[in-house]
Formats: sequence, structure tokens, C-alpha cells
Amino acid sequence: MGEFQTVQFDVDTRIATITLNRPERKNAMNQQLKDELRQCWQRVKADPEIWVAIITGAGDAFSSGADVESLATGGFTRPDRWRELAMIEGVAELPTPRRQRVHKPVIAAVNGVCAGFSLDLVTEADIPIASEKAYFVDPHVSIGYVSSHEMVNMARRVPLAVCLRMALLGSRERMSAQRAYEVGLVTEVVAPAQLMDRARELAAMLVSNAPLAVWGTKQGILQGLGLPIPQAEEIAVGYLEVVEQSEDHAEGPRAFVEKRKPVWKAR
Repeated sequence: MGEFQTVQFDVDTRIATITLNRPERKNAMNQQLKDELRQCWQRVKADPEIWVAIITGAGDAFSSGADVESLATGGFTRPDRWRELAMIEGVAELPTPRRQRVHKPVIAAVNGVCAGFSLDLVTEADIPIASEKAYFVDPHVSIGYVSSHEMVNMARRVPLAVCLRMALLGSRERMSAQRAYEVGLVTEVVAPAQLMDRARELAAMLVSNAPLAVWGTKQGILQGLGLPIPQAEEIAVGYLEVVEQSEDHAEGPRAFVEKRKPVWKAR
């Protein structure tokens, strides 16, 4: 769709593909890319014809993180003095699936370098996969920045010692795709030429399932993280009760009895 300059946004068979599109800067995040990516997530969330999203990068990079040139020259805008001082305001609005409250499943297809801010796009993806050429690095401390929200999220995806090693060594520590698989940051590693085919294959599998059930399952798991099991179960059952009131909930058993494929409507 042509309205974006730094992102490609395409929808096909209920699958949205978001491609970070500043290949000449290794898809580094500037203010325009942040704003356009936020709009993409909001569209994924709101459009009833989108059931799954894939995010990847153009060229040979997923994203090299924040555009350091923009950091150095004040290229990231903050609307008022309060939000210049209270940085948590900006972090809460970052263009990532969790912060934009995307309840639909997200696949991250990491095709190359994934650094800094873009690590959030992987740790917040529901099914992250990587090319054999991908690698992961958090350079914050090497350029004088505290590694903050990226490593807070990372520490919930990988063992703490692995997270601390990455955060404290900065640009001197690069995690390979295979190592990312071993520590649980990504769910599989594929040949570079197969990455997007595999991402679309996984997306098609997700689309074949009952969408409201998929979305409720995602929310039930994520909303209960960190809570005692009884409270987490209450949240998950709440989503179950919501989905049980849908047309799709009745369609599943009916299709099974009639020995046919279910026709999901997301309602």
C-alpha cells in the first residue's frame, strides 16, 4: 500500500506482511518509521480481514535498531517537555505488538541483523523465526545508552545470564541465529531463501484455526504471565467464556460431526 514511505504493508488471504523498508540504513528506526509502524500495528488490530501478521525487513537486515544519526541530531520528536523528561511515556507508546495491544498472532521473520530497539519486535512476537544469516546484538552500552526496555523484555524470553551477557557486552557480543534458537529467543532457524515461505506457511496454519480462539488463547497466556497460577487460570477462563459466545465456537464441533472443514468467520 502506497501511503507509507518507510514500511511496506500488504494483506493477502487474511495475512498482513509488514516489511521495514529503509534498506539503505539497514532499516534503522527513525521518527517516520516509528510513526508508520505504529499505524501498521493499529491497522492489524482493527481490520477484521486481518487475522495474522508477519514482520520482516527489506534487504539484508531485519533492523539495526534506532537510527544513531537521529539520536545524535535530535531527530526523534517528543511533543512536550514532560515527555522529554519522563521517557516512560515514549516507551509505553513504542510501535510494537504488545504496546499497541495487538491481540492477533504475530510472526517475526528475522532475515539479518536485529539490534537494539528491534529486539522488542522479536521478544514480543508470538512465533519468531530466523534466517541462518540473522544475528542479534544490543549495542546500547557501547554508545553510552542504558539498555532498558529491550533487555527487560529479553529477560522474560531467555535465561537471565544470557540476557545479561548480551546487555553488558554491548556491540562486542553477537548472538547467532543458532544460539538464539538454543536459548529460546527464536523457535526455528531456516535457510535464508526459505525464510518468508516458512513464515507464510506458519501464518497459513494460524489462519486455518478458529481466529477468536487463537486470539483468546494468546491473550489468556500473556495476560497471566507473572501471576500465581489460580489468578492466571481465571484470566484464561475469562477469554474462554468470551469465545464460547461466538458463532465460531459452535461451528467447530458442528464441522467435526459433519466431517468437513470448519468455516471460520471471526464472529
